[in-house]
Amino acid sequence: MLNLILFGPPGSGKGTQAARIAERYSLLHLSTGDMLREELRNESALGKEAKRFIDGGHLVPDEVIIGMISDKIDATSEEVDGYLFDGFPRTQAQAEALDKLLELKGTRIDGLLALEVSEDEITQRILKRGESSGRSDDRDPDIIRNRFRVYLEETAPVAEHYEQQDKVIRLPGEGSIDTIFESLCSAIDKLED
Repeated sequence: MLNLILFGPPGSGKGTQAARIAERYSLLHLSTGDMLREELRNESALGKEAKRFIDGGHLVPDEVIIGMISDKIDATSEEVDGYLFDGFPRTQAQAEALDKLLELKGTRIDGLLALEVSEDEITQRILKRGESSGRSDDRDPDIIRNRFRVYLEETAPVAEHYEQQDKVIRLPGEGSIDTIFESLCSAIDKLED
């Protein structure tokens, strides 16, 4: 089983690359945002619990998200060759909780693939995305730069957690989609050896 975290700032291309990686390596792409929307749509017990927090204007607690991940792993472990985490973990506490969950399931994170993209490139990519996304926050350079700063302050430390386990692979996230994908695949292939 191969378990990877695809990591990088907003607009670094994680979603684009995650779909390609998941297909090539028969991994289940676990986007916590997508999982949360699915649980809400299905009105599952965890979905109902999450809805209570969302309706109250609060973030969904880590325990609920971890529960969703646990359920998804239990439901799919026979069907896939591993998992590709996208958008999770975002904090040190989430990284520790994910490690504990995977340990309970007899597996672990094999690598964190960190796409490194400059703030200027991120800003340009998201502004371009804003032309078609319809999201007002994708059209405001100040909001985009603030999201990048929040990533550096709150999310980037997750990489430090996995650095201590010698599991971080830093890769250039600038260039063509295909070039970045081949770079990611080369790193994954080395993990599998």
